[in-house]
Amino acid sequence: MSIVGDFKATDKDISKIAALYCVGELMLKFGSQVMSFMAEIGTVTVKIYRSSNSISLRYHALRALRKSLVSARRAVTDNATRDILKQMRHGLGDKALPIQRAAAEVLMVMYGTGTDIRTSADIEAIVLLCTKSLESADQITRHSLAGLVGQVLTSTKVEVPQAHDPKKKEGEDDGEVGTPAAHVGSETLKTILSPKEMLQVLSAQFNKPNASRKVRIGIFDFYCALISALGVTFVEHNYSTIVHHFMMDIISHPRASSTKHDDLLCRKLVGIVLRDLVGVRMLNEQAQISAIQELSSAYLKRWPAMMPGQVEPNPSVLVIILKEVAGLVQQLGNAPTPVQDALTDPLVTLLAHPEHATRINAAWALRCFCESTPTQLAKVLLNVIDLLQRDINSLTVPTGATDRNARALGHAYGLAGLVALIPQRPLYVSYEISAKVLDTAIQLLKRAGDHDVDIAVVEVEIAWTCIASLTTLGPNFVRPHLPQLLVLWRNALPKPTSKDTATATGRSASEWNFLIHVRESALGAIYCFLQNNIPSLVTLDVTRRISSLLTNALLFANAFSSQNVNELDEQYRQLFSKGLSLHSREALLRRRVFQCFSALGLSTISESTQGALLQSAVNIFAGPDAYSGSGVQAAIAASAGSFTSVWQSSDGYAYGVTGIEIGRDEDAISATSRQDRLNRDSIEVSIDDLYRKPFIGSCEYDPLVLCQSRNDSIDSFPAVTAVVDSAVELFSLLLPFQDLSSSVKALSQLVESVRSNKLERNVGRKAAVFINAVVAVTLTLRRTLTVDRQARDTFASAQVTSVLSPFLKDALIEGDPVLREASSEAIGRLASLAGTAFLAQQIKQLVDQVVGNRDPYGRAGCAMAFGAIHSYVGGLAAGPLLKTSVNILMSLSNDPHPIVHFHALDALGSVIAAASLAYAPFVSSTIAMLFKLYLLESHESEAGALTMANMKGDLPAYQAVCHVIDASITVLGPDMQESNRTRNLILDLVQAFSLEDDDGVRVEAIKCIQHSLMFAPDYTPLTQLVEQLSRHLSSSRRPLKIAAINALYQLVQRDAFAMSRVGGDRLVEELFAMLDDDPSIDGVRNVIASWLMQTAVHNPSAWIDLCQRIMSRTTASQQAADAASKGNLRDDEGESLNVGGNVANADERHTPSTCRWRTQLFALQCLHDICNLVSQSGRREQIDIPFARARGIQVRTLLVSRVADLIRMAFTASAAYVTEIRLEGLVVLRDVIKVFATSPDPDYEDCLLLEQYQAPITAALTPAFSSESTPDILASAIGTCAIFVGCGVIKDAGRMGRILKLLTSALDQTTETGTLSLGDAGPLSPNASAMLRVATASAWAELEVASAHQPYLREILQPYRPTLASLWLGSLRDYASIRGESEVAQEASSLTLDSSYSSLGREVLLPYYADSWTVILHAVSSALDKGDPGIIASMDGRENSPASTETEARRKEPTYMFFVLFGLIYDALSSSSVDAASAPATRRTSEIALSALKSLVKPEYSGEALLQSNIFEEFVGLCYRLSLTETPQAQIHLLAALTSLVTSHNNTAGLLSWDMPRARCLQICAHILRRALPGIRDAVPYGASTALSDRISLLRAAFTAFTNIGQALGADVHEDARAAGICLYAELLKDESSDTDLVSPTLLCLKSFLDVPPGVQSQQERYHQSVQGILSACLINIESMRGRQGSIASKVIRNNFLAMVLILTSILPTLKLGKPVVDRCCFLLSEHLMGDDEVSFTAVQCAKTLVVASASGAPVLRYCSRLMIPSLLGYLLGLANLKQSSVQDVHVKGAAETLKAFSSYMDLVPEDLRHCVLGILLPTLALLLDSTSSPPPLHSLCISQLLSYASSYPAAFKATTAKLDVHKREALEESLRQSLAPRASGVDSASQRPQISLRAFGS
Repeated sequence: MSIVGDFKATDKDISKIAALYCVGELMLKFGSQVMSFMAEIGTVTVKIYRSSNSISLRYHALRALRKSLVSARRAVTDNATRDILKQMRHGLGDKALPIQRAAAEVLMVMYGTGTDIRTSADIEAIVLLCTKSLESADQITRHSLAGLVGQVLTSTKVEVPQAHDPKKKEGEDDGEVGTPAAHVGSETLKTILSPKEMLQVLSAQFNKPNASRKVRIGIFDFYCALISALGVTFVEHNYSTIVHHFMMDIISHPRASSTKHDDLLCRKLVGIVLRDLVGVRMLNEQAQISAIQELSSAYLKRWPAMMPGQVEPNPSVLVIILKEVAGLVQQLGNAPTPVQDALTDPLVTLLAHPEHATRINAAWALRCFCESTPTQLAKVLLNVIDLLQRDINSLTVPTGATDRNARALGHAYGLAGLVALIPQRPLYVSYEISAKVLDTAIQLLKRAGDHDVDIAVVEVEIAWTCIASLTTLGPNFVRPHLPQLLVLWRNALPKPTSKDTATATGRSASEWNFLIHVRESALGAIYCFLQNNIPSLVTLDVTRRISSLLTNALLFANAFSSQNVNELDEQYRQLFSKGLSLHSREALLRRRVFQCFSALGLSTISESTQGALLQSAVNIFAGPDAYSGSGVQAAIAASAGSFTSVWQSSDGYAYGVTGIEIGRDEDAISATSRQDRLNRDSIEVSIDDLYRKPFIGSCEYDPLVLCQSRNDSIDSFPAVTAVVDSAVELFSLLLPFQDLSSSVKALSQLVESVRSNKLERNVGRKAAVFINAVVAVTLTLRRTLTVDRQARDTFASAQVTSVLSPFLKDALIEGDPVLREASSEAIGRLASLAGTAFLAQQIKQLVDQVVGNRDPYGRAGCAMAFGAIHSYVGGLAAGPLLKTSVNILMSLSNDPHPIVHFHALDALGSVIAAASLAYAPFVSSTIAMLFKLYLLESHESEAGALTMANMKGDLPAYQAVCHVIDASITVLGPDMQESNRTRNLILDLVQAFSLEDDDGVRVEAIKCIQHSLMFAPDYTPLTQLVEQLSRHLSSSRRPLKIAAINALYQLVQRDAFAMSRVGGDRLVEELFAMLDDDPSIDGVRNVIASWLMQTAVHNPSAWIDLCQRIMSRTTASQQAADAASKGNLRDDEGESLNVGGNVANADERHTPSTCRWRTQLFALQCLHDICNLVSQSGRREQIDIPFARARGIQVRTLLVSRVADLIRMAFTASAAYVTEIRLEGLVVLRDVIKVFATSPDPDYEDCLLLEQYQAPITAALTPAFSSESTPDILASAIGTCAIFVGCGVIKDAGRMGRILKLLTSALDQTTETGTLSLGDAGPLSPNASAMLRVATASAWAELEVASAHQPYLREILQPYRPTLASLWLGSLRDYASIRGESEVAQEASSLTLDSSYSSLGREVLLPYYADSWTVILHAVSSALDKGDPGIIASMDGRENSPASTETEARRKEPTYMFFVLFGLIYDALSSSSVDAASAPATRRTSEIALSALKSLVKPEYSGEALLQSNIFEEFVGLCYRLSLTETPQAQIHLLAALTSLVTSHNNTAGLLSWDMPRARCLQICAHILRRALPGIRDAVPYGASTALSDRISLLRAAFTAFTNIGQALGADVHEDARAAGICLYAELLKDESSDTDLVSPTLLCLKSFLDVPPGVQSQQERYHQSVQGILSACLINIESMRGRQGSIASKVIRNNFLAMVLILTSILPTLKLGKPVVDRCCFLLSEHLMGDDEVSFTAVQCAKTLVVASASGAPVLRYCSRLMIPSLLGYLLGLANLKQSSVQDVHVKGAAETLKAFSSYMDLVPEDLRHCVLGILLPTLALLLDSTSSPPPLHSLCISQLLSYASSYPAAFKATTAKLDVHKREALEESLRQSLAPRASGVDSASQRPQISLRAFGS
């Protein structure tokens, strides 16, 4: 305080500022404890404020005072309070804007309690002071003033004691709302101002005659602040008061409608408050419903005035109310019955309003209403058509009403809006209406020539408006009518005659008006046609014709311009005081011509026409005399020097300046996208934009907005501005396609127009032309970069750049911000096209300009150009100039002028982003500079000289600094973790900025934190960051909220589990609450969805709890609908929903909390995601309670424990009023059935969990068939019924109850002709009926497919099979007709659509068919496989009458439906095989189609159609294509189809040619086989994406198909096919490409080749050769591996051994093989017996197989057996010679196999010779014995074998052992004794079993 109070030290301002900051912070924290300082602080700060000359010091003094007052307000004395209030009120008018802001903040604290305001005069004084300050205030100052006004007016709600007024009569109304009277003595507690008076304080200032436009716009900042401060509850309770105030005190005030611009400005301002603030952000759904009812009863229904004394609402009032109603209806979604009753009639009635603007807005509101409530569309549409027809008939009645023209036009506009809605709601309207409207329009055009001009002009406009709306129905409707439309357009747009082009035509103004209006209306229809039918219908011929018509219209406009337009306009004004002038009509005509040319495309327009268009466009937007306004006004403005800027004009056209806004985002060229760079609230931006808008758009300027498909913005600019905009757009589209000379000529003409001397007399027009030209050049350069190389080369030429460069440089240094931004972008884009020389020249010129020009605007423009050049040229090309640019921009960043350093910093951020890693060397110096700038006083928002301090509010330097930091972090990337100094500087700066008071700076700081989290996450404390972001979520400032949400989204995506630990459920609940409070905030859904995707699998129950809390509430629409119906949807089954859940208490049922229906919809989508995630995770415990219990998992946390809750929520949703919620509820119910269909019941074995929930599921499905149902809901419910019936939960049809009944009733309905009427739903439209037939067919098809796994379904399907067969095939036939755009089988179509189906039904129904046809085809395929009589009869077009067996078996002609199914299958396979791996659904479609093809190719269905050469060639080509592209599973189905084709058509006599179909099928099979085999040159490389099992399955199927097809070809060809197949298998045997074993799983295929004996004796030799060949191949393959080692060599040897033995054991016994071959086979086996690898074991197994197989008696096998016995003996001897430590498992297994071989061989030896064999075996086995204490495995094997021999052959065994050597015999005896001793000791002496007597060995 001593520093602050030293007033003599005038040079210590910085110290004082620091001291004031410290005082403020200390008092803010501890002020309540040190209140004694408050008096001194108040005195000193006020004294500094009064005496100091430093704006910064005064500002900080007031900031310190405000902070002190926050905590120590009570310590301020009354005198000090009066002094502070006096000085702060004076401060509101201070010249320095920062002081005004600080004074307002102090006053907000002073008035915070409301005790210092006692009278309305005090309030009005404050408001007056703030209003006066608006004239010079910038945006943030207006925000501060608005906050003060809002708080002051809000404080008047506080009740204060007031003396009782005795003069006031009893019962006189005070006008107060909701203020209870409480008498205290002689005083009454009452509010200072009622809500009405509170608002009138502001309107009084707004309506002052001398209030400027800037003040009036600023007052609406006050309104926004006031309404926000009053809060949601106040607004909901006083909505009618607020609306009434705006309508009566603002809009209806004479001051508001003094000019058209004032009227539009007031409408725009009121619309921002009512729509963007109140409607979107403050009204919940219940309040929205109430608001619509209030607006309807108070305004809409009051026109026309029916009762005497009743006053009609002002037309402008009606316009605003209609716009607000449209917005509310769009927000609300499905309008409940009370809303429908409130709006339907008034909106239709208002179409007949005499004012054009009201009619257009009524039509728009009616369209929005029908779009959100489509059930009303057909009714309203027919009503409007009837009214229009009545108006048309009354036009020619002489005694008709005076307003008949207006009524007819209004109904035409309403009809146009509704017709344009039909493509979005096709299921609710019959297309007969469209044909009726077209006929009416054509008749009007034909009869218009018979009537007077006044009537004809109305008839023509009605007709063309209707035609324009009909063209939005798309190509399918327009195509058949296009020739007629072209004729109508040709008649309306003829070539100008000599009378048209003559100077004095003698035509009256009415005639000219008619001619212009006819052409403009016809062009409007052409424009709509081009918008909605390119490129389908706009062929080369159509383009040529329309181009000719457009040229005619342009020539006519030029002819009219040559007339004395002013004189004609004056005549017209005398006749018609209202409506557009002829001048505006001509502008609208030109606008339509330019729009149509732009939409048409330029490729087919002749060069001469293009040149004329360019010249015409330039004359429009850059001509000195075009749309320049009054010459007298211009002269006065020029002489008085009063002209400031075109943007400050308020005449509605601003000298013809363009309305196109150049922003940084090319795709969003709007003010919002530009202003968002400053991170301001969108409402503040919308209001702030109006300061710089000389014209305001409105929908009445272009009625065609009613026909547009999007619903975002319907405002158009006035005629003059619209034609300028369209000319600029056309110029930018045309110029890139011109050659060099034409481009130079056009640009030179443009530049000359800008510099024309004629403009010197009209300063405003000169500025407008300059802006138009620069914007046109910028747009042209934008589009040039997207055109071909020639256009880019043209603009890169020196001739073009020499014209543009000086022109753009002049614009760059202008003071207009639009010029600077547009020209900087143009220079950047031009530099990217022109090359390095031009680039270097531009940089040099910019440097010279910066050095030589001290004008701050010029320097700012140069800085912007630097940024744009680097952004568009790129970091690589601009790399050599980077250092120069950085030095200049860093220098400019230090400039004290705010406009210079702001744009320099912004440009530096762009340069860093463009340079990327190349900027790394400059990062350290850049961060150091930023730190220095942060410490400079010149860059603070409140410092500097008066002029600069006042400019800084709109040029926040700290936001630009954050932009640079953000770009620097991106450049550093992961290296940020390495450099401690740089990282600490960055994080310190970001931390400092995150604590700033400016919301925009904090938003930018959050963006920096997001990037630092990516690259240095360990240096950002997560807990503190989440807490900080959570605080921002509750902020009243929307930009902060959105920034916090984006940061949270990044954190959740990075680690949702960490966020769960830090934020927990509380944060998710906050996000859900935010979503419900204000659904317009983007990003909240993404955060929750990402969080759920990562964590739902681990804890689904917690997420379900959250969703359940939301679903337990009700929506406002539901409440309104329930109140209207007074009904209850629950029945006996509905009551079963209480099973497994808690019943809400009575109080909660009576007073449920509400939430928005979109929040409930999102909760249901979350439930759907949870079910999908758990299902896909494969966690069985989540759906199986017994399984979870067995593993000790808590059941209550699992998804399966919440089945009852899920079904209950699905029921709640299915019974809702809103269609979207009902649909999503059915989706959740379907998920529950699918996920838990197989879940066991935990309490009852052999029962399923869902059995106990059948009644609740039925109850949840029942509301879908109620009278309020829509077609989409009915279709979804039918599908859900089928899923439940087919899932296997209930297998008894008698127990399925209502669900099965609903399905069968839907099926019964489909058999009837006409429209459907399912359940309680009324008759549906033809399109809806067709869609439901498709849905029913699909549902029953699902059951047919499921019947393959669920046998009980066959009984359910059986009674309906004839009906289903007809329905399925009819659906497929109709789908084929739609796809082929043909009229095949339309006469017997099952859809029974109206006659316009061929033109419109396709487009509507195609998506439904596309989703369903595959499952229907699958069902048909299944029925064909089963030979179902119903499907067979339907295939032949019969009504279930049996055909003769002979006809079915040997038919030549295909069935009636064959080509339909074959065409669909062929089309599906052709399209899907392009990219088979793209999607599982595509692969599934291919497999279903091929499966159906397997049955379809049989002769009973195809006849001989497939065998026709042309069809079969196409089929073969498709098969080869499938073999190249499809997956193994699909190719397996293809092989089955080929096999079916050959085997079923195997009746062709005569010799077989290789060109015949059956042989071609064998070739396809061989092709597939060759590609599947490894090691072949053209084989497909099977990667990791193809499973080994799939490849093996394909090989098996291919070999099997090859075998079957070969057999079917006949005996003569079979051997050739067998040889080819064996040859292919030989390729597999020699494969060395990998160690994957494909032979072992496919050996049976080789066996199948060999098993079939030769058909005739003559083929024996060929069979012998094939066997010899494959055996030889095996031997060669084994020999080739000699000396090689490794897994591949082992695989080849083993596989060939196996194949060799398979061959030897599979061939016919009579087949003779060469002795050398057999010897070699046995030799190789013997050679590989000894070893310690798998090859040895395989050789042993093969040898054993040969020995065992010799029992068959085959000579070859007996010979092999004789050869292998010695080898096996040698193998055993070899094992005996091994050391015990060398014996491995493979040796033990080999010995076991060898002993099995000998056991088998002993059975073959005659009894008298067995002792000879044993004489060899026993000594060998004795060598393997080891009588140690722990015998090895070989010893045990030998003992087992010896005991077996002794028991099986005792005589031979005894004789043989007697002859053994003594030592061997003793060893044998000892080993046997040891093995039998344990057994003997365990045997009971009483049990006598046959035993071997050891004494017999020696006796």
